[in-house]
Amino acid sequence: MASVPLRIDILTIFPRMLDGILGESMLKRAQAAGLVEFRCINLRDYATGAHLTTDDRPYGGGPGMVMKPEPVFKAVDDLRGPDTRVLLMTPQGVPFRQSVARELATASHLLILCGHYEGVDERIREALVDMEISIGDYVLTNGVLPAAVVADAVVRLLPGALGGEGAADDESFTDGRLEYPQYTRPPVYRGMAVPDILVSGNHAEIAKWRLEQSLARTRARRPDLPGPAGLPRA
Repeated sequence: MASVPLRIDILTIFPRMLDGILGESMLKRAQAAGLVEFRCINLRDYATGAHLTTDDRPYGGGPGMVMKPEPVFKAVDDLRGPDTRVLLMTPQGVPFRQSVARELATASHLLILCGHYEGVDERIREALVDMEISIGDYVLTNGVLPAAVVADAVVRLLPGALGGEGAADDESFTDGRLEYPQYTRPPVYRGMAVPDILVSGNHAEIAKWRLEQSLARTRARRPDLPGPAGLPRA
């Protein structure tokens, strides 16, 4: 029996921003293979009034506009099922890491709320959201691009999304470390040669070299990462 695809709903007032991202490369192939189903939903479909307003001025004054609760509550009430995880993209959220992507890849339905303007009414956070996620310590115009980042990181972890079993096992952050250096043809380019070990055919020595390079790169560039369990950090 075929497995049920992961469903990812992205709720935004700018759904067309996602057309190109979701329709190319790995995300396109994953949809064609039945691994994931995307729905980009216009929040204005749940707004009322002649102008389908989704924002208003903040109580207490201040610059900018705040996303109104009514359209978001209506949308979540309509879209959420018993197994839905509601995510809010916000600079105030938990840092998005590979471990979070792995956790979300086990879900059956993700509903991603994209903030806009000065953010969302606090009652949305309090009543609807299961997890708030930040992709970094900076501010973007809206939450659409962060939602696409989360979707890509999650979908590529689904079995079969990258084409082969274990295809993501040696990537950066998989085991608390950065990936080892990669080389391809030609063997020499502008005087720079591929390390001899990689063309030796000795797979045991290649594996050893890759682990050593991975650990060295992690110590030099990301000393905050834990590294593989049971191996020394220095």
